[in-house]
Amino acid sequence: MRKQKIILTIVISFFLFKAPAAQTISENTGWLAWFNTYKFSKRFGLTSDVQVRSADNRDYVRHVLIRPGLTFYINSKSNATAGYAFIGHYNRLPDPAKNTLVENRIWEQYIYNMKLSQVSLQHRFRLEQRFIERQADQIFSQRLRYFARLIVPIAKQEAAFAKGFFAAVQNEIFFNIQNKEMLNGKLFDQNRVYGAVGYRFNAKFDMDAGYLNQYIKGASANTSNNAIQLAFYTRF
Repeated sequence: MRKQKIILTIVISFFLFKAPAAQTISENTGWLAWFNTYKFSKRFGLTSDVQVRSADNRDYVRHVLIRPGLTFYINSKSNATAGYAFIGHYNRLPDPAKNTLVENRIWEQYIYNMKLSQVSLQHRFRLEQRFIERQADQIFSQRLRYFARLIVPIAKQEAAFAKGFFAAVQNEIFFNIQNKEMLNGKLFDQNRVYGAVGYRFNAKFDMDAGYLNQYIKGASANTSNNAIQLAFYTRF
């Protein structure tokens, strides 16, 4: 129990992360996401997510992300995945600027799932190799991400949480670990914190909706993106 309390204290501190103050641009966007896992054998499965994100004031679709991967299940609590990601960036800039820019990624991740009484806690470590198209050139960089997500059933559960409302809190921090001088010149890239209320329909389907703040460290100015997110989670 003491060990669980220590872990929970560390995770809560991580969720309360606050980026340093600086000149900041504020945006208001909408995010729609679908996360899916499909386990086709004892040891292997497929994972994928598809996300659509709007521009400021939800004027148009600015980002489309498609991220499939192949997962190896180490045991009941942990797994490792490698995959590819396509990220399309769509803008409405005057000529002669490019209004479509593409980023291709190769990525690897490790997930560890924990139970703290009624609370589910997931840790995810992800490494990305990023091939980024920009207006005048293309660059390569690597980025490290750490993600933690807590799910707390709203009603008391006598057994494993299988159906009902839940609260979800998550945070993810991003670090530029290679060629940061071509990006913002800093180790810290961005942070995303999310709070939501969701419903578990059954063991295979969750849905949640909430507020996400994305704080991005820029080369000359920072961005605080206030996003309303609707997310679907399926497991097969």
